[in-house]
Amino acid sequence: MSTMGSNEMYEKLIALLDEHGATYRPIDHEPEGATEAVSRLRGHTLEQAAKCIVVMVKLDKKTKRYVLAVVPGDRRVDLAAIKGLLGGTYAGFATQDVAERLSGCASGSILPFSFDPELELVVDPALLEHPEFFFNAARLDRSLALSTADYVKVAGPRVEPIAAD
Repeated sequence: MSTMGSNEMYEKLIALLDEHGATYRPIDHEPEGATEAVSRLRGHTLEQAAKCIVVMVKLDKKTKRYVLAVVPGDRRVDLAAIKGLLGGTYAGFATQDVAERLSGCASGSILPFSFDPELELVVDPALLEHPEFFFNAARLDRSLALSTADYVKVAGPRVEPIAAD
């Protein structure tokens, strides 16, 4: 994935947030995609980091659906919960190329927003307990701190318990 694509997604995100008058602040840091390390660079707890993972769910032999699962940084994605939500027969992590194509972002910088109708956004309620949360903003060297209330208003995620300890 070229940085050009990442910058386009970053600009698209900022335009969307500005259009809705969302409260956010950019944070520049060393390039880092791992949740634990980037949280240290940004100076917040893991609970306030959004971990964004693309999950593939098989509904039957021919039908697949994709979910952008967003969970707090100290938790992991509960694949069984996502499989159950969609009534699937199998759930697993999407391949890197599929995740990058659907999210428009390089692995490690996937946004907690879906700009693709094939990608259903599902967020764990634990992430939404904080007044703001943090995520890599389609770039490994820039993050956003975003108002949680504004996020819910702008992104309109499906909120379901999809995180495991």
